[in-house]
Parts: sequence; C-alpha cells; structure tokens
Amino acid sequence: MPAHRRVIVKVSGEAFSGPDEFGIHAPTIVRIVADIVAARALGVTIGVVVGGGNLIRGAEAAHEWLSRPTADAMGMMGTVMNALVLEAALERAGAPARTMSALSMPQVCETYERQRALRHLEDNRVVVFAGGTGNPFFTTDTTAVLRAAEMGCDAVLKATNVDGVYSADPKKDPAATRFERLSHEEAIRRELKVMDATAFALARENRMPIIVFSIREPGAIAAVLSGKGRATFVG
Repeated sequence: MPAHRRVIVKVSGEAFSGPDEFGIHAPTIVRIVADIVAARALGVTIGVVVGGGNLIRGAEAAHEWLSRPTADAMGMMGTVMNALVLEAALERAGAPARTMSALSMPQVCETYERQRALRHLEDNRVVVFAGGTGNPFFTTDTTAVLRAAEMGCDAVLKATNVDGVYSADPKKDPAATRFERLSHEEAIRRELKVMDATAFALARENRMPIIVFSIREPGAIAAVLSGKGRATFVG
C-alpha cells in the first residue's frame, strides 16, 4: 500500500519543456500524465501544482520598466496555460481533471475555492492548481505546500530534474552528495535551493513532509509513493 493516500505533486514549468529550453514538449507531457495516472491507480488522491518557468519566470522578467508584481502576474498566467495543457492530457488519458486558478479566469477555468477543490478530490478528480497563490512574491513551491495543507494532504512530492536533494548542484560539483533524509530545519539552515525558505518554513509549521525526486524517470511518482524510488525525504 502507498505510504501516502492524498498528495500534492509539484511539477516545475521547466519539466514541461522536456529536452527543449522553452515551451511545451508534448511527449514529456504524455509521460508525466502516464506517471500521474499510474499513481492514481494505486488509490492515491492527487492534486498537482504547476509552475510556469517554461513560459516566463516572474522574478527574472522584472526590470526597471517592469515591476516585480507585474512580472509575477505574467508568471501566474503562464501557470494557467500549463495547467490547461495538463488537464487536457489527463482527460485524454481517462483521468478526470479540473484546473482551478487562484487568479480569476471564469471563461477559462474554475476559480480556486477550497471547499470546491476538496469536493473534486473526494470525487477522485485530479485537481490542477494554477495561478500560484494569487499574490506576487510567492513561488509555486510555497503554493504547493499551502495547497497541501489546505487539502489535508499527507505529503508534497516535489518533482525535479535530479533524484533528491544534494549538498551542492550535482551538475556543477561532481563531489556533491545526496541526502536520504533531512529535517525542515536542516534544509533551511543549509540554504538548500531545491525549494525556497518560505516553502520549507510553511511545511515545518504544518509538519508537512516533502519528498524530492526526479520526474525524468518513467513511473517515478508511483515508485516514490510505493517507497521504491530514489528520493530525499524532508520532514
């Protein structure tokens, strides 16, 4: 039996671009959806928080002539586009899904409401949370922990490009070592960049475990839920 029965999977926008530097890579979306469907078949209720870095990163887009709040709003709209792509792919794969955005876009998708989101999860739909928190200056990592706490989830599954949390960037430092387990406090103190400090602090306050794993491996989500995949447990 899976260790966690209700989870939030955080998928970065960069994951949507696959081998490309920008945009949406359809074969990668199909693979991610297959992973979600396989995990759902284990009897796990799943919500997904998506990033928008494959389209625009608010913090990096800000300039002297473009304020951070405006740039972040653009980034939040990027997450809505990714969420709609994921919703359509999930529905095509036979998994009922709903996009809910913290930014009100009623002509496009449902506006996020906690009670309605809970009902979707109870009806075994995959809820794709878009629009971040609806506020600037907060990352989608923080959104993932926030939604997990609101939805009564058992854990946040942070899907990255590496198989856990390392002491340094393994792409730049071949001597970097992977942690099997960390506390929230250790992750904050070491300033590990896998998630921002606000997300770790919120997870610590709500005693929310965070499991960091690589989304590049097919079947990775189901493997992590079954306790078989390579990952770092933060909690």
